[in-house]
Amino acid sequence: MTNDSYDTIIERLIQKEVEDKMTKIVLKRIYNKELPAGYRILVDRLWPRGMSKLRANLDLWAKDISPTPELRKWFGHDPEKFPEFEQKYLAEIENNDYTKEFVSTVITALKDQDVLILYGAKDEEHNNADVLIKYLNKVINK
Repeated sequence: MTNDSYDTIIERLIQKEVEDKMTKIVLKRIYNKELPAGYRILVDRLWPRGMSKLRANLDLWAKDISPTPELRKWFGHDPEKFPEFEQKYLAEIENNDYTKEFVSTVITALKDQDVLILYGAKDEEHNNADVLIKYLNKVINK
């Protein structure tokens, strides 16, 4: 066995150990009856209807990372507008002064626990949280 292959094996073992201990970012609807443990972040600008602050049990309400009111109203949860909404919202995220702080908060929380990205929309596939979690996974896993 050469030193190169030995080093490669050691690197793979270390990577596997790191991956086994890694926490993750989880996307959940805030209205779900049972939410897993973790650092809970609501990413909607408006408070979810009928949800008490006690029941929400948030660590952070990150309304500043949510879409602007103008974009939110334009989208109106119309699935046909989602591809364009996604592009516009990603542009907002990338130009948002709060993004760096938000990403830093998520990374810090991930050191100790899973991070739950929570949203209130009924549509579980076409919402701002879905766009945001893709963005987070991209920038954090560079």
